[in-house]
Amino acid sequence: MSTVATVRSELYDLYARESAAIEQEFSATGDGRAALARRTALVDAIVQRLWNEIIVGSSSGSTGTDSDGPKNFALVATGGFGRGWLFPHSDIDLLFLHAGGNSEREFKDPIRRFSQELWDLRLKLSPATRNLVECERLDPNNVEFAISLLDCRYLAGDRELFSRLHEKAVPRLVGRECQNLIQNLGEITRARHHKFANTVFHLEPNVKDGPGGLRDYNVANWLALISAMEKLKVWPDTKTLLPVSSRRALDAALDFQMSVRCFLHFRHGRHDNTLTWEAQDEAAARKIGASDLEITSAADWMRVYFGHVRSVHRVCNQLLEEIPAAWSSLYRQFQGWRSKVASDDFSVVDGLIFLKQPQQLGGLRDPEMLLRLFHFMAEHGLKLSTTTEYKVEQALPALAATPPRGAELWLYLQETLLQPHAADALRAMNALRLLALLLPELKGIEALVVRDFYHRYTVDEHSFLAIEHLHRLKESKSEWDQRFAGLLSEVDQPELLYLALLLHDSGKAVPSDSHVELSLQLTDSCTERLDLDPVDRETVRYLVASHLEMSAAMRRDVFDPANVKSFADKVGVPERLKMLCLMTYADVKAVNPEAMTPWKADNLWQLYIACANYLSRSADERVHTGNDHDNASVGLANLDHLRSLARVAGKKFNIFLEGLPQRYLRIHGATDVLAHAEMAARVGQSGVQLNLKQIRHWYELTLVTTDRPALFASVSGALAAWGMNIVKANAFSNAAGMVVDTFYFTDRFRTLEMNLQEWERLKKSIAAVVKGEADVARMLRDRLKSEKSDSTKVKIATQIEFDDNCSAHSTLVQVLTQDRPGLLYRMCSLVSKQECNIEIALIETEGQMAIDVLYLTSGGAKLSADRQVALGKALREELAAK
Repeated sequence: MSTVATVRSELYDLYARESAAIEQEFSATGDGRAALARRTALVDAIVQRLWNEIIVGSSSGSTGTDSDGPKNFALVATGGFGRGWLFPHSDIDLLFLHAGGNSEREFKDPIRRFSQELWDLRLKLSPATRNLVECERLDPNNVEFAISLLDCRYLAGDRELFSRLHEKAVPRLVGRECQNLIQNLGEITRARHHKFANTVFHLEPNVKDGPGGLRDYNVANWLALISAMEKLKVWPDTKTLLPVSSRRALDAALDFQMSVRCFLHFRHGRHDNTLTWEAQDEAAARKIGASDLEITSAADWMRVYFGHVRSVHRVCNQLLEEIPAAWSSLYRQFQGWRSKVASDDFSVVDGLIFLKQPQQLGGLRDPEMLLRLFHFMAEHGLKLSTTTEYKVEQALPALAATPPRGAELWLYLQETLLQPHAADALRAMNALRLLALLLPELKGIEALVVRDFYHRYTVDEHSFLAIEHLHRLKESKSEWDQRFAGLLSEVDQPELLYLALLLHDSGKAVPSDSHVELSLQLTDSCTERLDLDPVDRETVRYLVASHLEMSAAMRRDVFDPANVKSFADKVGVPERLKMLCLMTYADVKAVNPEAMTPWKADNLWQLYIACANYLSRSADERVHTGNDHDNASVGLANLDHLRSLARVAGKKFNIFLEGLPQRYLRIHGATDVLAHAEMAARVGQSGVQLNLKQIRHWYELTLVTTDRPALFASVSGALAAWGMNIVKANAFSNAAGMVVDTFYFTDRFRTLEMNLQEWERLKKSIAAVVKGEADVARMLRDRLKSEKSDSTKVKIATQIEFDDNCSAHSTLVQVLTQDRPGLLYRMCSLVSKQECNIEIALIETEGQMAIDVLYLTSGGAKLSADRQVALGKALREELAAK
């Protein structure tokens, strides 16, 4: 066996043995810092051994060598390896540093063999080769490399060459490129924060890259280091870079996060930094990073986590704000404009709020001064300076002894809630522990993780986001947002709406089947303490009590007069309808960035308009196609317009329209209706007419054909077999038995986007299924076999409800169940076997929960009680099957 092969075998055994010992020690102690130090020392020993065997060995006999190896060539650790932070599965950043000349060419092959040996040991190596001159030059396309040099550490080779890098090249680079380095670092950091919605409060956060994570810890230190080095021209004392109070908080956060990330790497067996729900449970049970604290649940442990990451995020953001070089040119102009804003109490410098008189600490103990400070912040979109935050914190103990209450507090609070940047002010008050002092009803939801299948943020952040989304309506260019913005401008007392949003989920502090009851108790307590007028108290109470009602009504046919009447009767007053509509919009939009889909916004708006019409005594009625007077009364006077545009003479067009439900004419514009009529006229030639088009982020497939058993089920199954995810569907038929079905779906595997020829293949496949020429059951089985079954994070218990009262013509069945491929096909096939006809299908998915509402008839009438029992039993058995 060759020397290198022997060394490889020895190192492989050493790495496996030591890695197992490190994991075992961490399992016993939970000490992440110790695990990192031990793994760094292990990898140091491995690379130094390989250096001696491969690099020094290849240069033996050369005059340009010494005891450390060849001259003018050094091995340097950078990035996390340079800091001594080698997590169990993190990359190993190595710099092969040359002085210049011939060493790069001379050692090209040994470097390749050296790197290959590390890869063969299953180490994740990230190598870079540079000469000293290149290290002193900023590459605008690779700023990260220059940043990595801030953590450079000598490993092997020419010590004098490394000294030139560390003591001269890096300080010169920083001195010359300080502005560019800080500005690029600021832009990269802000872009990363934006990716995570600029909040630390995610239910399943990324402990490395998320706001307040380890990356932010490094950014804070890099910003401070670069600024100090630019002034001193040499490496500063790292202990003096940040104030003692900030350093203390950061050090505690670092110890905690090191332990958490080590735990995740060991738990996942790979480089995975996501703190999943399952990981949170285990971390809480093992008290990872919190061995000296009382932890009784995952929610308790996550509060500790959020406390640490909020501290890191705060320091990082303060440095980004306070170091002008970190600003982009546009941001610099904006901050310059903001600096002109001032008041009698506060001054603004570079977009940061300062107290005009340093002795105003005593003034901040006055609740009125403190409330004016956050009103000023909410009005102008400014941030507090570090010194102002410190003075607020100093004032809190005195304020806690006699907290403000009553009409005076409500006066300032309502004015703050009305300002365009109210959400940011609320977040700042929350971070400084002031908000819960003023409104103790919110204390229970601070940094609270409540697990469900589609919320992405903690409960308090969800509420702040909801308020923020309403304020942003005025600036949005979206057609839907502009409609809701117009509605907001009509609300007489928007401050009551914002207060309701702040309180609507407060009841989630105590686990229960429904949080609304406790939210109402807390709302009553809050509005009484704020001394609201009785009428205003009742309005806030109503909004909190009803904040889920409009979403529930949207799961019915929003064009069904019975549904509209039922919901409108519950609301009763047009002003409340406006506020409840806006509250529903904000609540849904704050769930996650994808929650308020265009079709959901459309449904919400249509439901609002229908209810507003009803409340103004022009409620929807059933449409009689041949009665123009009745049609005009319900907004369908465009029938005459449609007839005048039809290329086919009136009789055929009237036959097509005859018997189509009101909903069809409300959701389809004139162009669509005419196109459908033309497709219906051609059905006799081909048996089925199909139209496929892409609209924004989804596809729309329209099918026109004669009715037949299991038609809707067959098409939904064919789409599922193609890997499509149906998000919405409509099924209509006229008196002549002509069906117009529309399916809206997303393309999970981007098949249609990447292969344009697949559009025709999909349509031919659907046509074959409709005509009975293809076996949809076999197609779907083949698709499901080819897909790996994903483990579900949340198990959704199946719920099936029948309702005979919400429609005059159909029986409604609502199915809530675990979403899965082919679900709609399985359900609709079973409905067909039970001799039921689908009149309307409303399909919705929230996270891993499918919410499917079907309007059913049997023999042209509602389902009998016996048929409902039989169908419910069959559905439960079908959905329980794997």
